[in-house]
Amino acid sequence: MDKAATLAWLRRISGDIASVTIKRLEDTLPWYADMPPARRSAVGLVAQAGITSFIQWYDDPTSTPWIAADIFAAAPRELLRSVSLQQTLQLIRVTVEVTEERVAGKGDLLREAILLYSRDVAFAAADVYARAAEARGLWDARLEALVVDSILTGEADEELPSRIAALGWHGHGEVAVLVGTTPAQFDVDQVRRTARKLAVDVLIGVQGSRLVLVLGRARIAGQERDDEELGFLEIASRLEPSFGPGYVVLGPAVAALVDASQSARAALAGFAVARAWRNAPRPVEADDLLPERALAGDPLAKQTLIERIHRPLQAHSTDLLTTLWSYLDNGRSLEATARELFVHPNTVRYRLKRVSEVIGWDATGPREALILQTALILGSIGTTDQLRRRPPARRIAR
Repeated sequence: MDKAATLAWLRRISGDIASVTIKRLEDTLPWYADMPPARRSAVGLVAQAGITSFIQWYDDPTSTPWIAADIFAAAPRELLRSVSLQQTLQLIRVTVEVTEERVAGKGDLLREAILLYSRDVAFAAADVYARAAEARGLWDARLEALVVDSILTGEADEELPSRIAALGWHGHGEVAVLVGTTPAQFDVDQVRRTARKLAVDVLIGVQGSRLVLVLGRARIAGQERDDEELGFLEIASRLEPSFGPGYVVLGPAVAALVDASQSARAALAGFAVARAWRNAPRPVEADDLLPERALAGDPLAKQTLIERIHRPLQAHSTDLLTTLWSYLDNGRSLEATARELFVHPNTVRYRLKRVSEVIGWDATGPREALILQTALILGSIGTTDQLRRRPPARRIAR
């Protein structure tokens, strides 16, 4: 049979080949049978387009070298999202098998043409899915940058939860923000791999020389929960090599991702003043930089120091507050404090221990002593301001 007769025969049986292909798909591919009717119809159009395209290509292989890519033009966009590359290759294999069966005995040249064309179609399918993945990756990167920027600025809106869900965030429970410098060669994939090993989900924001990671413990379906979850400081230590030179500051943990702007504010404020602590560790918690942040005018640091230190001590016992003041003013000397308060040094030791139990900071350490003294100063200023703003008592006429 010459080529013209073969082409005429192929055009006559193209509809029959498409019908047999659809029936074979239903019988051999469970995912196809489970599809909604509209999507099964779209897959049928793709199969029909493939057969028609092969006939055109067989007629003149040199005139339309990229005609295989036109097969997928008939597929709606949602079909590319619902049918994986593996399923597409299964579709191509079934179509080629049916076509080979129908043309069996028509000569080796036609069979070789089918095999060559099926290879081109497979490469075209891979190219389509690669382009779709690249476009989705660029979209995800832009969306991720938008979410991180919203967290940093605190300008969260009603769309933030839906944007977070669109990124596939698996985080649950507490969230913390980690801020540092961007390395010269930043490997985003390496950060994500490290985070997965730590059972952590991460949002990454690169803002020039500043690198921001939003961390949340991930709960992935089918994965058992580890009762001994790592603390955020340990997680930050594992991720620290991903940052460039300089300070790395961890914000305090907050209840959920929508509250992450609170952690971000603290981390950014700490990052701005970290150089003021000469021996600051890497990473360092933003709450360990409360004195420097307060001196720089950070209202959140001032409020935190007052609420966590001054007010609890004031509410608990004036003796504890007075003892702490005296101990810090006397250069952390037990004997000098005892003489000033007319008590035994052991009494001072006991009260300092109670101070540590009440607020969680130990006044005997030099760094924590600085934190406590800053809190006492701010608390006293705040108390004085409140007394000044208090309206004078009204006299009662007699």
